Amino acid sequence: MPQLLGEYDCKLDAKGRVRMPSPLLKQLGEHESYGFVVNRGIEDCLTLYPKEVWDVVSEEVNQLNTYVKKNRAFVRYFFRGATELNTDGSDRINLPKKLLEYAGIEKELVLFAHTNKIEIWAKDKYDGVLEEEPEDFSDLAEEVMGKAKNGNPPTEV
Repeated sequence: MPQLLGEYDCKLDAKGRVRMPSPLLKQLGEHESYGFVVNRGIEDCLTLYPKEVWDVVSEEVNQLNTYVKKNRAFVRYFFRGATELNTDGSDRINLPKKLLEYAGIEKELVLFAHTNKIEIWAKDKYDGVLEEEPEDFSDLAEEVMGKAKNGNPPTEV
């Protein structure tokens, strides 16, 4: 599975397409066309998964016991709006209008690549999230990563 990294400022064209930055595509390896699945993110963004990552994540979600009410609600929300996308000959993907409206994306956006997925944010919302940095990042790091051996990040993600 790919390990993705980077922030990329992009713009939508009039048809709702965004050109995938070539440094980001290089991280996915050489392909004629790149396959993705986009869905609603956990916060006010979209999440773009490389197709092979989506297959693993969706299989995990499909393992949930849907007789449990919270699980059913999660499954419905997680899959709602999920759409397969492929890059065109110009390395663009066409984002669904409903998903763009959900995330408040009109023209400028940020692709934030981390772990094995890409969050797609309206630029103003992304900038706002970054302004809300924790008062003391050191305390947050200790709370979240403090159980890692020798103070080093865990090797398994």
